[in-house]
Amino acid sequence: MKRRNMFNILLIAAAILFSVSSANAAVKYVFFFLGDGMSNSQVQATEAYLTTINGGSATLASDLLKPENRLNMSKLPVQGMQTTYDAHALMTDSASAGTAFACGIKTLSGVIGMNDTKTTSYKSVAQLASEKGMKVGIISSVSLDHATPASYYASISNRGYMNNIATQLAESGYEFFGGGGLVAPESAARSGDTSNNIWAILDDNGYTVLNDRESILGLKHNPQDMVICINPWLQDSSAMPYSIDRPTTNLSLKEMTEVAIATLNADNSKRSKWHKHNKKCRHDNSRGFFLMVEGGKIDWACHANDAVATIGDMLDFDDAIGAALAFYKKHPRETLIVVTGDHETGGMTIGHATTAYGAYYDKLLDQQCSFTYFSQNQWAEHKAAYSAGYDYTSSSNLVSNSDMLNLMEDTFGLIYSDLNNYQKEKLEDAYDKSMCGSNDNSSAENSLLYGYYEPIIVTITHILNERASIGWTSYSHTGVPVPVYAIGKGAGIFGGFYDNTDIAKKLANVMKIWQKLPVEK
Repeated sequence: MKRRNMFNILLIAAAILFSVSSANAAVKYVFFFLGDGMSNSQVQATEAYLTTINGGSATLASDLLKPENRLNMSKLPVQGMQTTYDAHALMTDSASAGTAFACGIKTLSGVIGMNDTKTTSYKSVAQLASEKGMKVGIISSVSLDHATPASYYASISNRGYMNNIATQLAESGYEFFGGGGLVAPESAARSGDTSNNIWAILDDNGYTVLNDRESILGLKHNPQDMVICINPWLQDSSAMPYSIDRPTTNLSLKEMTEVAIATLNADNSKRSKWHKHNKKCRHDNSRGFFLMVEGGKIDWACHANDAVATIGDMLDFDDAIGAALAFYKKHPRETLIVVTGDHETGGMTIGHATTAYGAYYDKLLDQQCSFTYFSQNQWAEHKAAYSAGYDYTSSSNLVSNSDMLNLMEDTFGLIYSDLNNYQKEKLEDAYDKSMCGSNDNSSAENSLLYGYYEPIIVTITHILNERASIGWTSYSHTGVPVPVYAIGKGAGIFGGFYDNTDIAKKLANVMKIWQKLPVEK
């Protein structure tokens, strides 16, 4: 009897020890989702739009609160808030914000993975995870050498040195890159940059570059390490197209995330020359992975004040979070998912002076493409057809051009006869400015009204958005704090209010990275 009691005591002790050790074990699978330019306004606008397309009303709480009208991210159980300012600016850029998230240090706008004096380089949490044997994946809907993805593998004094950044990508040894392409893969992006042949370096380091839908999706069933997956059609600046413009030949952000998960969670035999020369860094799926996914064109759409393009990419980004949640359900005790934004862009507001407390998101439903697609296609054709001999002093250039009025209605759902006189006047001035570079406004007025965007297009989206009850205050980043959402093992530490540099430190903590951040290279 005494032996049996002793045996039972030992079993209980072993169970307790196992439970404690499991609780203290490192998170095996870490997903970090970053919506570039995303804050609370982008989340709320997207949920109001989703409610509307699902047949509900954006003015009824009972409809807005339905689970099918909520985003995956806003339904996560742990929620916090983080400040976004950098070392010397209340409004950060993506380079300094990315450095904060990746390295746990404040720096200057435009600087990646270095301090604000540009004298010391730091390792990212992705690099530290790789050093402890975890696989690493980086996904972005913009180019892979852009500021946010670069923060996880590069250190550079100027985010514009994109050939140098891509060189560091090729030398990173990370198992997976996917999304957009490279801006300057064969020459310097600007003075001071390197001029390496990135494709040759990738090949020498054992990377395989894939750029068609079939071969990329094939990795889900035949995964391999050391792959660069570039979407076949890149819309602008080597970035994926906006979700609203995506052709069927391209992968969505969700599909790219699913491919990355399959690749990173597989035990692959392929090893790069980089790995062969760094035998202590053998990576396999038994040690888990770190995956960063950026919805980069949320930011670009907000810069241009295009709410529908913003919302489309928000939904695409949230669908990618859904792919991670599907994985989490299979590995709930080993997985952490964290979602946030690096800053807010555009000063997007829920509400406008002309609509007071109303919300009319149905007015957004007829927009057919992004401002970029319209500029590259319908607008380019229209301007080529009508710009010769254009006289801006006429007061009826727009209203007398039925083709342009039809374009506004067919592409944006904006019916000219439904507009008030002030809106019509703004469109007339913008049309003049776009067609010939001149109008009756002062330069200060034009700068405020159009920023650096095509006057007629940004005016169309402004009026459309205002009619729906969405306002904009900027063509740049703003300094508001940004929400954080989390679920899974260790998620509790992401609740509360803290600085963006704390996110890197919290991620390092749950991954049991022993070095204290920031870690010098």
